[in-house]
Amino acid sequence: MFRSIIGWSLDLTMTEQLNTDALNMAFSRREIGPGLIIHSDRGVQYRALKYQDVIRSKGGVVSMSRKGNCWDNAVMESFYSRLKVELIYAEQYHSIEEAKSGIFEYIEIFYNRLRRHSALGYVSPAEYERICV
Repeated sequence: MFRSIIGWSLDLTMTEQLNTDALNMAFSRREIGPGLIIHSDRGVQYRALKYQDVIRSKGGVVSMSRKGNCWDNAVMESFYSRLKVELIYAEQYHSIEEAKSGIFEYIEIFYNRLRRHSALGYVSPAEYERICV
């Protein structure tokens, strides 16, 4: 696992389309092989048929956390915690466009390319992927 965020989307509400957009971004950035496992929590937007159909259309497998068990999705929960602490709580966004710009910069420039991760031997996800591939 490289710990890179490869697909993401932002909007004012959490919808099936929002998650499908993030999924399609991830699929456009990586070669997808049959058996790819897409894991999420049990949110209604992840249980939506359209979202799951996109996964299955690429030969993927839907995987969901056990009910009420945040530990099954610990890597993403950790990312959201870091995003909030390192970016969101320190900023005052006045529009969705400002928020998208800030989150884009955090994910695409800082988190994926610069932020060191102890789980990756204190290198960034991009560097770890470069070394491993």
